[in-house]
Amino acid sequence: MRTLTLGVLAHVDAGKTTLTERLLVEAGVLAEPGSVDAGSTHTDTMALERRRGITIRAAVVSFEVDGTTVNLVDTPGHSDFIAEVERALGLLDGAVLVVSAVEGVQAQTLVLMRALQRLGIATVVFVNKVDRAGADPEFVELEVRERLDPDVPVLVGSALTGEGVAELLHALPELLPGREPSPDGPAAGLVFKIDRDEAGSKQVVALLRSGTLRVRDRLDLGRGDPARVTGLRRFHRGGLDTVTEAAAGQVVMLRGLDAARIGDGFGAGVAGVAEEFARPSLATVVEPLDERDRPALYAALDRLAEQDPLISLRVDDERRELRLSLYGEVQQQVIGSLLDEEYGVAVRFRDTAMICTERLLGTGAAVELIGTDPNPYLATVGLRVEPAPVGSGVDFGLEVELGSMPPAFFTAVETSVRSALLHGNHGWEVPDARVRMTHSGYWARQSHAHGTFDKSMSSTAGDFRDLTRLLVARSIAQAGTVVCEPVHRFELEVPADAFGPTLALLAQAGAVPLTTEPRGPSGSSVVVTGDVPADAVHRLTLMLPDVTRGEGVLSSRLDHFRPQG
Repeated sequence: MRTLTLGVLAHVDAGKTTLTERLLVEAGVLAEPGSVDAGSTHTDTMALERRRGITIRAAVVSFEVDGTTVNLVDTPGHSDFIAEVERALGLLDGAVLVVSAVEGVQAQTLVLMRALQRLGIATVVFVNKVDRAGADPEFVELEVRERLDPDVPVLVGSALTGEGVAELLHALPELLPGREPSPDGPAAGLVFKIDRDEAGSKQVVALLRSGTLRVRDRLDLGRGDPARVTGLRRFHRGGLDTVTEAAAGQVVMLRGLDAARIGDGFGAGVAGVAEEFARPSLATVVEPLDERDRPALYAALDRLAEQDPLISLRVDDERRELRLSLYGEVQQQVIGSLLDEEYGVAVRFRDTAMICTERLLGTGAAVELIGTDPNPYLATVGLRVEPAPVGSGVDFGLEVELGSMPPAFFTAVETSVRSALLHGNHGWEVPDARVRMTHSGYWARQSHAHGTFDKSMSSTAGDFRDLTRLLVARSIAQAGTVVCEPVHRFELEVPADAFGPTLALLAQAGAVPLTTEPRGPSGSSVVVTGDVPADAVHRLTLMLPDVTRGEGVLSSRLDHFRPQG
C-alpha cells in the first residue's frame, strides 16, 4: 500500500494540535476531537503538555485514507523545541503548514517554510481559524503566496469547528507525493525518537524505509556490534499493535536497541538526520536545591538528553557543575518542571550564557613515561595537539605501532582525548583538533603466586584514561586557545519604508548586513541577510516591532564562531 509520512507544522498557537485532532476524527481514529484547553488531546500525551497546552515532544499516529497509509507526525510549534521539528523533517514525504487566519504569516512560519523548501518537502498550507473574530483568510492567502511560496496549495477552514478539514484530509494523497515502499530485503530505517516505559526500559521509534523487520533481527547502528530486536510494535489505526514483523512504510517501536541514538540510520541507503535549524546557543548551569539529589539529577538529565540530544548535557568535574544547552526560557521552564514532576528533583538554573568554543592557536605536546616520577599511572602516553580546519572535528591518529599495546588501551586513550577536548583552557569545547599519539607503553598483567590479579603491578584502561586527560590539558595549555563566540546568519524582512531605522537597529545590535533585496508587489518589503552575534538575537527580536510597526520578521540560525575581540 502507498504510504505518506506527513508532518503538521506551525508557529505556536496557530491551531496545529487542534487540526491534528480533527484530522484523526475525520480519518475514523477518534470518535471526537480532544481539546488543548481541556488537556485531552490524543497526541499530547505528557501531563506537562496537557497542562501547558503546548506540544513538547513529536508524536506519531498512523491511519488510512483513500488507499494510502498516512503516518502523521505532530510537531511542537514553539521555537524552543525546534530540535523536535528537525528530527521529524528527516522522515517526511510531505507537510501541512498551519497558518492562523488572524495572525497570518509569523517568524516561525517563515523559518519552517524555508527549511521545507531547502529539503524539497512538498507542502500544503492550511489557513486555520477562519471562524475567529478578526480572521481575514483572503488576505492571509495572499500573504502566503507573497511571503512563502506563490505556487503552494492553500486550503482554508477551522480545525475547531471542522470546516474544511475533511476536504484537507482527502486532498492530501492527491497533493503530496507518497511512496510505494518495497518490503523485500533487510530492513532499513531511521530512528527519530527515544522514550522510556514506566519500568525505565528503552523504547526506540523508527520509520522503516524499505525491507521487512522481524523480531530477533539484528540491526547495525554503526557503533559496535549489531543489536538484536527483542520487541516490536507498529503504529496502526491510531494505536500500537504488538507484531512479529513490520514492513517498509510503517512506523515501529522497538526494544533491544540500547545503544540507539536519535538520528541513527540503519540498513542500506539510509542516512542520519541532517541539521536544518540552529543549534542551541545558550548554556545554563543546573543544580539541585538539595545537594543530596545530585546523583538523581545527573541520571535524570542523562535521560532527558537521550530524548533531546541537543540539550547536550556536559559535566564539569572540577567545578562540580552540570551544564545544559538550551534554546530559550520556555524550554528551561519545561525541563525544570519535568525534573520536579517526573524525577522528583527540584532544581535551580543559573549562569545562563552564550555557548562559546575554543580554537587552538598553536601546537602543544606532552609525554609521561611509565615508572618515571612524577607519573602516578602505569601507562606511557605521549600526545601532540595542533589546530585543525574549522568544522573538521577531532582527528585522532597514531604515530606508534598499533601492536605496541592491547587495543583496549588505545581505545581508552582516544575516548579520553575526545572527552578532554570538551573542556579547553577557558572551559569551552575545542571542536577542531588534530591529535596524534606519539608514545605508548604499558606493564603486562601481573599476578601473585596464588593467581590473583595485582593492579599495582599491571596497567589498566583506567590508567590510560586518567593520564590522557592530564596530558591533553597540558598540551592545550601549551598550544594556547582563543575563545570564539557564536554568530548567527539572519534573514530579516521589513517594510520598505522601515528599512532605514532597521539598519540603525542592526548596527546597534552589532549585526553586519551582507545582502539586501526587494520582495513583494512593487518592492513593498526588503529582505536583509547578514551576521549577528548570538547574544544580540533576543534583544534584536524585542526591539524589532518598534521600528517596523510589528511587521518585521526575523529568522536566524547558528552559522559560525568568531574569535572574541
